[in-house]
Amino acid sequence: MNAVTPSVVDDLRTVLGADRVRTGSTELGLYRRDASNIEGSAGVVCFPETTHEVREVVRVAGRHGVPFVARGSGTGLAGGATPIGGAIVVVLTRMNHVLSVDPVNRLAWVEPGVLNLDLSRAVAHLGLHFAPDPSSQQSCSIGGNVANNSGGPHCLADGVTSAHVLAVEVVLPDGDVVVLGGEGGEGDGLDLRGAFVGSEGMCGIATRICVRLTQNPSDVRTMLFDFDTVEDGARTVSAIIAAGMVPAALEMMDRLCVQAVEAYIHAGLPTEAAAVLLVEVAGPPHGVADDERRIVEIARTHRCRTVRVAQDEAERALLWKGRKTAFGAVARIKPNYYLHDTVVPRRALPAVLEQVYEIADRHGILVMNVFHAGDGNLHPLLVFDKREPGMMEKVHAAGDEIVRVSVAAGGVLSGEHGIGLEKRDLMPLMFGPADLAAQAALRSAFDTTGLANPTKVLPSPAGCGDSHHLPEGAWI
Repeated sequence: MNAVTPSVVDDLRTVLGADRVRTGSTELGLYRRDASNIEGSAGVVCFPETTHEVREVVRVAGRHGVPFVARGSGTGLAGGATPIGGAIVVVLTRMNHVLSVDPVNRLAWVEPGVLNLDLSRAVAHLGLHFAPDPSSQQSCSIGGNVANNSGGPHCLADGVTSAHVLAVEVVLPDGDVVVLGGEGGEGDGLDLRGAFVGSEGMCGIATRICVRLTQNPSDVRTMLFDFDTVEDGARTVSAIIAAGMVPAALEMMDRLCVQAVEAYIHAGLPTEAAAVLLVEVAGPPHGVADDERRIVEIARTHRCRTVRVAQDEAERALLWKGRKTAFGAVARIKPNYYLHDTVVPRRALPAVLEQVYEIADRHGILVMNVFHAGDGNLHPLLVFDKREPGMMEKVHAAGDEIVRVSVAAGGVLSGEHGIGLEKRDLMPLMFGPADLAAQAALRSAFDTTGLANPTKVLPSPAGCGDSHHLPEGAWI
């Protein structure tokens, strides 16, 4: 692969104009990383505004043999949008329009830079919303959601992004433009739409996305339970699912996380509790009332300390603000955090959480646990100050152990954040050589150039061992 040269920049400026092709130190510095702890290097930053412009940028990259990386809002946590080796960064934030809405068939065509929450706000007057709701939904983009197949607290019942994307217009790495899928849902033949969703930018750049919209429920109840032990909270989650109920959301936070959140939002959260469980049920009023009654009974059976049911929309919004601002509240404890998102079977939650606490304690690191308890998607935040000597080595050693413990318990590497660079060299923990070869073949079928977000997700033949090696030019 080649580096960005003055002739590459000139060709890009011919396509986009000088103002939308940036090579200054400020822009290159800002776009050398996403929200992870991994930094790379950008060769040039571009801001296309149409599918045609994206296609022309990709064609410039192809002619010069320069790698390119698509980027949305930069909220990714696995280094998926981190440019390596001076790549072209294709920023899609200016492609931020809701192009059309069909309220009868409940679908919309949007550009990739549309923010997740803005889409739901745009269709709220129709009684509709976009179901996937990552905690970063105020700032993450639909294009990024598609790239990582993102989830969120309310995906327990509704499913993750792939369940809500009908079609994607894609600029392939060779510059061709295709539409994968269609408004009518799955058709005959291979599900190329499904292959593209979650491909982390390795198969091309999404320029238009057809999403499924979901009707707002007629009634919602939001409950908060607190417990003396994390184990009691985790067992409550399993008991709710075992009782045949699938709530709209089942979220847990441990004591340190609750204390940080409460200091930030002042919602009256029980800071002395070992864990709190946020449960939401939605649907017809009579069914919701019955679910609430049964869930409260289950929580009390499992020794919950107190029960709090949101009395109005304002209180419900405040409780959810606590859950969705948990990561930001970390700054009240330490300036930095390192976050994983492994998934483990619900039955393994208590045992794995116990091991997470032991790992963090052994390395001398604070850990806050906030996670999608309903589907076992853990989000352990290792909280630290990277200015302390040797701290980064401890943090990454602890993170590596947490991933291995999760996989050993029957879990997987990632639930919604993606593999990116962060977990790339841990892929052999889950996949054998034949599995990885099949994934590489699928990637090559989309990207014959090898230029689309290279070095991500799949370990190179030299990196298929257990050790975690970043590509040249990246650092943590």
